[in-house]
Amino acid sequence: MKPITKEWIEKAEGDWNTAQRELRTRRSPNYDAACFHAQQCAEKYLKARLQEAEVYFEKKHNLITLLDLALPLEPLWEALRPALRVLNAYAVEFRYPGESSTQERAKKAVALCRMVRHQARINLGLQPEE
Repeated sequence: MKPITKEWIEKAEGDWNTAQRELRTRRSPNYDAACFHAQQCAEKYLKARLQEAEVYFEKKHNLITLLDLALPLEPLWEALRPALRVLNAYAVEFRYPGESSTQERAKKAVALCRMVRHQARINLGLQPEE
């Protein structure tokens, strides 16, 4: 595995840990952050797969755009499209005043991220759960 791919994975895992921590904490949970970091984890795993295959991607955060770039490499990832559509909104949706996440939405975001993370780790030759 390329060193830059490993860096993407390390960053994705940092987001994964933050999303889970914010979801689990009982004292002052930040459900907005849980959703944001779930989206970020999925984004970085998609970018890790693209990076490993030397597929160019721009510095954008649209999960559907990244998925479309990855499909020639991983056609079965089409099944992730509904999850990525939901997660896509969390890059911005709760980052500004006007709307906040709930515990239920944060749980869903982390569960969707878990699916994406699981599949990406398998396709990158990593243990599905660490």
